[in-house]
Amino acid sequence: MDFKEIKKDLFTMTEDYDLAHCISADAKMGAGIAVEFRKRFKLKSLQDMADKSPLEIGKCYRVGRALNLITKSKYWHKPTYESLTQAVVSMKELCLAEGITKLAMPQIGCGLDKLQWGKVREIITEVFEDTEVEIIVCHYR
Repeated sequence: MDFKEIKKDLFTMTEDYDLAHCISADAKMGAGIAVEFRKRFKLKSLQDMADKSPLEIGKCYRVGRALNLITKSKYWHKPTYESLTQAVVSMKELCLAEGITKLAMPQIGCGLDKLQWGKVREIITEVFEDTEVEIIVCHYR
């Protein structure tokens, strides 16, 4: 695994990067960076799925280039390190199964969700340490 943190707008990453972020099982995506993901990647299909049956907490759902990590049940809830870890493991499994070798993401779980970046970084690097996946964390603000 190659892990880097850079100052860059996540949405300016080249097309060969899949972009990851955290959402709730109800797929509301009404605040924070999730709003941009919803608009840019047409995540209505994910919202339609969630309307029929809630998405599974701890899973990663791919829609185009967007990797959607489900870390909590409702948008107003907060994730736990356990639910984030499960979602990151699911994302790793998805990357391996689908041949994804380049990921970019914000400091997942650390904006509106209030997790500590130091712990989240440790989770990501431990989960992906035995892979060839390149991970770039984009700090924009």
